[in-house]
Amino acid sequence: MILWLTIAQIAVAVAAGVFCVVAGLSGRRPSDISVGALALVEVLLVVQVIVAIVAPLAGNPPTGDLLEYWVYLVSAVLLPIGAVLWALMERSRWSTVILGVAALAIAIMLWRMQVIWTVQIA
Repeated sequence: MILWLTIAQIAVAVAAGVFCVVAGLSGRRPSDISVGALALVEVLLVVQVIVAIVAPLAGNPPTGDLLEYWVYLVSAVLLPIGAVLWALMERSRWSTVILGVAALAIAIMLWRMQVIWTVQIA
């Protein structure tokens, strides 16, 4: 993994999460902005999938358990999709909060993936 990319992803996910949680708690239903925030998080996760495939080939192999890393990554990629589907099916203020919680969970998962990739010794 690339540290600056991970930090950028975490910053975007936290910003999207805080925005959606605040918007949801203030009574806003899911909108193009809240769903678009999670779409941006999803695009960055797809970039992370590409990096995770290319990095070992470029001489940057993981030091931790590769299976654990990929389980985190696949789960993180699926989480915004599920949250957005939920928000589109149930258009309430709590759906916007769910979008925010999903984004915040992804931020935590991204940091854990960074730790698995760089710190742990398998």
